[in-house]
Amino acid sequence: MPTRRASQLNRRPIPADGEGARPAAGGPTAGRVTKLSPQTHDAERLNVFLDGTFAFGLHQDVALREGLAVGDVLDAARVTALRDADESAKATTAALAFLAYRPRSEREVRDRLRQKGYAPEAVDAAVARLEGWRYLDDADFARRWVENREAHQPRGRRLLEQELQRKGIDRETARATIDDAELDEAAAAVELARAKLRSYAGQEPVVVRRRLAAFLARRGYGWDVVRPALDRLLGDGDETGADDPGDAAQ
Repeated sequence: MPTRRASQLNRRPIPADGEGARPAAGGPTAGRVTKLSPQTHDAERLNVFLDGTFAFGLHQDVALREGLAVGDVLDAARVTALRDADESAKATTAALAFLAYRPRSEREVRDRLRQKGYAPEAVDAAVARLEGWRYLDDADFARRWVENREAHQPRGRRLLEQELQRKGIDRETARATIDDAELDEAAAAVELARAKLRSYAGQEPVVVRRRLAAFLARRGYGWDVVRPALDRLLGDGDETGADDPGDAAQ
């Protein structure tokens, strides 16, 4: 049975020539709306018939928002506008599904929608709508990202900044977010090195030191953090085989 919204949209009489029509190849691009019917596999979408022939599909929310009703005469520009609005609505729905798994940055959402084949205009409209609903907020995304890393996978600010920039967060926002987090890099580096140290049991001290330095460098810690951490765990030592974590990581 037609839904309540579909009944509202079909408030005007439907001419007999609109009943039982079959879609034509490509569909008409202009004409009089003769029928609006819920789609068989998605009651939230409508089949729009122009002059008795199926023309295009449209989400009921778009039809209501645009005031579409049986009896309206649509020119080509109006049909294009309706289809563009529907494309934006579908892009928004796809973006919401993508966001359901975890917070995303604006770039991630844009990349996802482009991969799914949505037009640039539809992507822009979907992003604008999500930002208006506060589902997309790069500053909040950055804060959550840093908090999650600090709690579950500690790393230095250098690597955090690189990760955020790869997600599309601008450098200024990334640095401000990391500054606000007040990371205790020294303590985190010591704990990471202590846990890793067990895997180097029985190896030469100079090798252990070099490998720990490389490990911490890959986690984004600078030499100003790495060296004190190594000294604390292994004792003072000048012979590391490297002058900084970048060398040690080679």
